[in-house]
Formats: sequence, structure tokens, C-alpha cells
Amino acid sequence: MKTNMTSATVNLPTFRPPSMFLARNIFFPTPTISINNKNNIKSSIICNCLNPTTTTDDVSAAAKELPPPVKQKRKVYRRMRPGETKGITEEMRFVAMKLRDKKLKLKTDNMKQKNKNENSEDNEEEEKENGSENSESEDDGETDDDVSWEPELDGFMRYLVDSRFIFTTIERLVDESQDVSFAYFRNTGLERSESFTKDIDLLSEQLTIPEPLFTSKKYVKYLEDLAAESPPLFFCHLYNIYFSHMAGGQVIARKVSEKLLEGRELAICQWPGDPEELLKGMRDKLNALGQHWTRDEKNRCLKETSKCFMYMGTIIRLIIMRVLHQKYEHGARTMQ
Repeated sequence: MKTNMTSATVNLPTFRPPSMFLARNIFFPTPTISINNKNNIKSSIICNCLNPTTTTDDVSAAAKELPPPVKQKRKVYRRMRPGETKGITEEMRFVAMKLRDKKLKLKTDNMKQKNKNENSEDNEEEEKENGSENSESEDDGETDDDVSWEPELDGFMRYLVDSRFIFTTIERLVDESQDVSFAYFRNTGLERSESFTKDIDLLSEQLTIPEPLFTSKKYVKYLEDLAAESPPLFFCHLYNIYFSHMAGGQVIARKVSEKLLEGRELAICQWPGDPEELLKGMRDKLNALGQHWTRDEKNRCLKETSKCFMYMGTIIRLIIMRVLHQKYEHGARTMQ
């Protein structure tokens, strides 16, 4: 049977959207459905979405019921500290480098200012006119830069005594503590108290063994308080003490030995293994513990780094400064 179909009509159900679609002014496009017959004649079917029961008042009421749009709060990310991704020891290293650069800059600025004053003609004329007055003020205002940096044997002995006092204290605190975290730093191979004792006994044949300075006693008391109250801060000093002894103290000790002890190898320069590997082992343990510390505890550790280097720098300078220990003893009597 041959049928000539020119158009076709499809009955589709009427779509009645809920009021919320109307409230949002959502309109559905009118689709066109094409049906091809044998003669390739396209017929259009119109589909409409109607809701004859919805009024304008219903649309406005639904719009009022909609909640206000939610504004997403912008996330504020904390700025990472230098070396933070590698561990707390790397952060402390950046602090130490910053302290060193600051000290070098200050020393350079002082040298430039000193050279500028020496070359100025005005200062030369004032020195000639007030020579006697300036000579008295120079004696009273002597600074550490005016002190000779020639090493002395008695200064080296004092360095050994004060260093042994500090190393004996930190090793005792680590061994006696009941805190589990202190066990990570026992028998590390970095212990130095016995080595200092051997070198002190060697020099005691020529010199009298002095008492530790007031500055060292004050530092030891500070370390004891930290070990009891805040282990993370104590560990910061523990690592920096070993680091400063290995990086600075040993280099100076070898130079003193070459000049004053005929190049004799000191016990404090001898290690049961590779000192760099021993220090790396302590560094890895401290970084592992640091992962469990809060950001506030880490920030406090970074502040303690400057204190540690201040105290250790004071002790190292005892080797090569003639009158520095006399100044410290005078300051200790004044404070007492």
C-alpha cells in the first residue's frame, strides 16, 4: 500500500514546571522535531511548556523565598618560612645565616665609618686641640674591636673549662630526662665532655684550672629550665651547640694548637666516626620530631637560635681575646 504522508503530528504530554523554575525566569526553548517521510518532506512539531495555573504573584512570592547567594570566603594561605619544607634544622640554618650576614654588614659599616673619620680633616684638628681629653676617653671607651686577637694559652684554657661545663650539662640533662623524646639524642657519638676533660688535664700541667665564667653559669641555668619546661626549645640549643662547636670551635682550636701547642692534636678534634655523618644523624632525628611541633613552637625555636649563638660566640671568643674574660668577670660582679 502506497501512502503519501506529508505531515505527522505527535501528541506529547504537557510539561508543567514547578514554581521555582518560573521564579528564576527559566524558559525552555521551543524545539522543532522533524519527521522525514518517503518524499523527504520535513514536518515541524511545536512543543510548548505551559502552566496556566501560575500567576505573577506566585512568581514574586517564590522569588522572595529564595535564600541569598552564598559568598565564598577567600582562603588566606600562610607564607612559608625559608627552609620550612626541609625541616626545622633548615629553618634554623637560615636564621644563623641571617645573623652572620647582619654581623658582617655591621662590621663593614663600622670600618667604613672609621676610615671616614680618620680621613676627615676636622677630626684631625680636634684631636690636636683636645689630645689629652681624647686619650682619657679612649681608655674608658675601649671596645672588643680594640682588643688584640692574638690567641693566649690561658684564654684557651678558659674556653675549654667553660665548654666542658656546658657540654657536661646538656649530656646530663639528656641522660636523666624522663621525656621519651630525649632518648633520640643519647649516645649520638657527638658527646664532648670527656674530650674537653682530656685537654684540660693536658694544659693543667702548665696552668691553673679556672672556674667557669658567670656568663656560662647563667647559660647552664637557662638550659636546665628549658629542658624541664619546653623540650623543643632545649633541642634547638642542643643541636646548635654541637653545630657551632663543629663549625667554628674546632677550626679555631686547631689554629690555637698550631700556634701555642706545636700542632698537637687535641682530643676535642677527635671523633668516633665522621663528624658530618654524626651531625646529620642528629639533624634527621630533630627534623622528625619537629614534624609534630606546632608552628608557634617552631617560631620560638627560631628565636632561641640567636640566643644560642650569642652564648656560644661569647665562649669561643675567650680563646683569642686578651681582656674579654676580665670584662665578663667585672660585669658579673656588677650584676651580683
